[in-house]
Amino acid sequence: MPTVKNTSLVSHIDCPGGGQVWVDGDILYVGHMREPAGTTLFDVSDPRSPREIFRIEMPVGWHSHKVRTSNGVMLVNHERLGTDGSPEFGGGLGIYDVSNPAKTKLITKWKTGGRGVHRYSFDGRYAYISPTVEGYIGNIVMILDLVDPGRPIEVGRWWIPGQWKAGGENYPWDGWVPPRCHHPLRRGNRLYVSYWHHGFFILDIQNMSEPKLISSMNTSPTFPHPTHTCLAMPDRIKGRDIMVVADEDVAKLWDSPPAFTWIYDISTETNPVPISTFQVPDLDIDGSPQPPMTGCHQPSEKIVGNIIPFAWFAQGLRLIDISDPYQPKEAGFFKPDAPAGFELASTNDVTVDDRGLIYIIDRQNGVDIIETPLI
Repeated sequence: MPTVKNTSLVSHIDCPGGGQVWVDGDILYVGHMREPAGTTLFDVSDPRSPREIFRIEMPVGWHSHKVRTSNGVMLVNHERLGTDGSPEFGGGLGIYDVSNPAKTKLITKWKTGGRGVHRYSFDGRYAYISPTVEGYIGNIVMILDLVDPGRPIEVGRWWIPGQWKAGGENYPWDGWVPPRCHHPLRRGNRLYVSYWHHGFFILDIQNMSEPKLISSMNTSPTFPHPTHTCLAMPDRIKGRDIMVVADEDVAKLWDSPPAFTWIYDISTETNPVPISTFQVPDLDIDGSPQPPMTGCHQPSEKIVGNIIPFAWFAQGLRLIDISDPYQPKEAGFFKPDAPAGFELASTNDVTVDDRGLIYIIDRQNGVDIIETPLI
């Protein structure tokens, strides 16, 4: 039986292991980690009886593990896995009409060079993406205008100086992990950009065609985990501008304790200051190394109040109260049983719908719909 605090299970959806969940109205969108499963749509108008209404498949060697929707448009990423699969398929974004989700239709595919798009956010007009691009080392920041979803237009890009190999830039990271934009998140005229083992960057995008660096911070190599998500809170907390920065418990630079999340004060955005951290209680007792995917993965990018739902890999769903950002605390959790044939659960993503229901997805075991009095 799952272990719980201030949470309860509404229903479970048995579907191929997933990378991401997103809810828009009464529709749950699931991005899957491996082909042939690409994206699956479920009607969750009755959350106790979800039903599949549409499915998109992917060819061998490519996956589509991320999904976002807004204004009747769905974006899914196309990213290469390994060396298998036809290069003709190409990396990029699949852009779909989901105005009638049960009759989802492809509008167009936007292609990029290399492996494709890893992750992104989407506000209904602009997509803030992390593509690989011809002539650059690793993923960079790019902004696409989808005012006409059938004709995406690049309006801006940004990269760490040194990534533009074709431009003759000096590469300063020999012997270090290559730079890799994970994904940008927008708030106002700022982008908060996670950059894996190169930390995070705050960009001014008032002029989208020329993003400008405001500040940056990197906790590697002092801490060996990559920076996954930079989530700026929509409102001030205790009078301060707060950003939650999640490290992911994979790709460690050395064997280490599990990854955790940071709380930053960005009230002076030219000088981000870490003011606290959070780790699941009793997960890291003495600093001993633990296996990857034991600790933190990512927060929900839909924010409701000051309690942040987190996907914490083997520790399931954790509800972190940052009402006092100097002393974050756990308000509740839902730790599912390990799927059959696996030693641990692997809670990969989490989101919240307009009813306050929480959706978590396991890499092997599908989706759990959770209710809580906290949200």
